[in-house]
Amino acid sequence: MHVKERTIGILKRFDIGNRFSYLPTMPKASVLIPLFVKKGELHTLMTLRSMQLRSGAGEVCFPGGKRDPVDKDDVDTALREAEEEIGLPPDQVQVVCRLFPVINKSGLLVTPVVGFIDETFCPCPNPAEVSAVFSVPLDFFTSEKDHFTANGITGTVGPLHSFYFMDSNSGSQYHIWGLTAVLAILVSALALKKKPEFDVGFDFENPLSFFEQVLQRRISKL
Repeated sequence: MHVKERTIGILKRFDIGNRFSYLPTMPKASVLIPLFVKKGELHTLMTLRSMQLRSGAGEVCFPGGKRDPVDKDDVDTALREAEEEIGLPPDQVQVVCRLFPVINKSGLLVTPVVGFIDETFCPCPNPAEVSAVFSVPLDFFTSEKDHFTANGITGTVGPLHSFYFMDSNSGSQYHIWGLTAVLAILVSALALKKKPEFDVGFDFENPLSFFEQVLQRRISKL
């Protein structure tokens, strides 16, 4: 079976469906985790936020942002934001699943949306929001080599994960940390069916139960 089809089959099993429909109304956001196959290996696209932004300036993240009144759902938000930030047309994304929502440091309920894009997609970053777009092999996020862990801070999920990635195409080094790193580790571990070489801070065999417990604890403190 082709890598893409096999990965879609794996990730669809973790789609949340309406499992979290009971959650109280709160500010929402979504991120798109774009996957593609290059030379038989899975990769993901990531962005470097513009220094002009009021929050998270200069941080690495996945395309995404806050829910807009015109958005029908979490998927709509992720696709709209990806188009605005990196010029990715919604009809060029094969949406695979929505993963467990998490509350970020700003108090937003963030839903990760995973989708496949074509390897040939050429990003057109909006300079007001994005200063760079780069791709990372998924297995990078399961290796101990460039991974560092610090004690978790309030609002994070488990340990504070940190990676330093050298992009061979641009020669730039990117610091990937916090919630973005957690989501990258999660998708990589699930898609590759590969346990990371470091302590992930959540149950690799049953991540849904862990993330739901974390979410309940955070909501109880709101």
